[in-house]
Amino acid sequence: MSMQPSGPSEVPAETVRVARAAFPKGSLAIRVRDELGPLFSDEEFADLFPARGKPAWSPGRLALVLVLQFVEGLTDRQAAEAVRARIDFKYALGLELSDPGFDFSVLSEFRDRLVEADAGLRVLDGILAAAGEKGLLKTAGRARTDSTHVLTAARDVVWLERVAETLRSALNTLAQAAPDWLAEVAEPDWFKRYAARAEDSRFPKARTQRDEMGLRIGRDGTRLLQAVWSRTAPQELGTLPQVEHLRQMWVQNFHQVEGEVRRRDPKDRPPGAICLVNPYDPEVRNSVKRDVAWAGYKVHLTETCEPDIPNLITNVDTTDATVPDVSMTEVVHAQLARAGRLPTEHLVDAGYVDAHVLVSARRQYGIPLTGPVAAAISHQAAAGDGFTADDFTIDWEAEQVTCPGGKTTTCWGPDRSPEGTPVIRVRFAGGLCRPCAVRERCTTSKLGRRLTLRPRQEHEALRQARAEQDTDTWKTRYNTHAGVEGTISQGINRCGLRRSRYLGLAKTSLQHQLTGAAINLVRIDAHLTGTPRARTRTSHFAALSPAEPKPGGAEKGLPPN
Repeated sequence: MSMQPSGPSEVPAETVRVARAAFPKGSLAIRVRDELGPLFSDEEFADLFPARGKPAWSPGRLALVLVLQFVEGLTDRQAAEAVRARIDFKYALGLELSDPGFDFSVLSEFRDRLVEADAGLRVLDGILAAAGEKGLLKTAGRARTDSTHVLTAARDVVWLERVAETLRSALNTLAQAAPDWLAEVAEPDWFKRYAARAEDSRFPKARTQRDEMGLRIGRDGTRLLQAVWSRTAPQELGTLPQVEHLRQMWVQNFHQVEGEVRRRDPKDRPPGAICLVNPYDPEVRNSVKRDVAWAGYKVHLTETCEPDIPNLITNVDTTDATVPDVSMTEVVHAQLARAGRLPTEHLVDAGYVDAHVLVSARRQYGIPLTGPVAAAISHQAAAGDGFTADDFTIDWEAEQVTCPGGKTTTCWGPDRSPEGTPVIRVRFAGGLCRPCAVRERCTTSKLGRRLTLRPRQEHEALRQARAEQDTDTWKTRYNTHAGVEGTISQGINRCGLRRSRYLGLAKTSLQHQLTGAAINLVRIDAHLTGTPRARTRTSHFAALSPAEPKPGGAEKGLPPN
């Protein structure tokens, strides 16, 4: 389909008349149109469509339909029906009352175009731009960021089903790409074993029989991969995504011992960051955070947090489940900088803070990063009466360190941590430590005390952050971060944020960008109608429990700010 761009249109007079009569108090869709005007133009999405072909339904309107769909939690069919039948939707879209709308499949096709062009942020940015023009967005203030886990849309499967379904998927793909070749290669038993979905079969209950079935599947998959990579096979077969998925799954789960296929021992399998866990979604990963274990993704939400204006989501990032929060801090800052939305202070959870990002936030972007930092601990300090690295005096110019007992060492050497970050190794010789009067509070090693220091700027930034977070002023300021939990809760309860609607990281990322846009519309509407911000809900029984302070002073049960 082609697209002929058209400028923003006024709402037809008859649509206005009927909408005012049907909604005398207005509705979200009507109020948003009245306050923000047409949010999207066709020109913003012109690159997603070819120059020639059958005319497409207005992409600017489709973008708004997608957002309204997430606002109300509608399916594609329900959203298309709302465009055809609901007066407030026609008003928001600027349509005649007689406009028949579009087939529901158009929404899926439009989402695919957004995914292919990585254009989901255009929808979020369009709402933020309109809000900024109306004075509803203030970026030169505070912002806060937090993440939450997202479950994959694919159902969880046991190991046997995982490998069987991966093999079945590859066979179906090869049957389409090279049917004649596969008919010659496939063994007769394969048609009985892999013609139907694994979930339609009954796996044996006995452990030995299950193990034998797993090895049989492993042998069949190995046989297929050998055939794909043989000289007689068409070269393009090895590049098929499902075949590559099969290869990776087999490398991670099987190996050959003396020519026989064997299942890998769990200790020989790859780390979670690259380990495939689902036959239907190759980008899903397993992860654990405190007491939560899940298979899926992780979403990072950044929002403004200023009084008297709505708290709007200004950045959304989606990663696989294994990406640590701290690796996203600089990514979020870079994206906010490109969009011109850098805050004057950034409030984050403890997971986003380390020495390096504390320094880079100030040096590159001139913003203070406010979040709890880990305490400097040692074995003795953990017992409550010992010295940490902060108790040592460091002369950076002379490259020497003086311990709390008054001894000075010049054993100073640059090095790198296991993660590859630059560090400084400092060593006090055993001859200095053994006669020291405070040795028991410092080290139990006969070889003397050893310190690992960050580079100077990072070391001093950590010491300053640790000192500040113990003050009441810092704790009061950081309490504002607790409000982002309300945003996550709103995304989960209203927009289904906890579970992905689609398979794959790119489509899940688009879902989260649309979720951010939908939450922004809801909050703008709440601001226009004077709806107060909800307070944290606490059950009567939970209210009786003693308060449990969070790191940095934020307490459970505090209302979002």
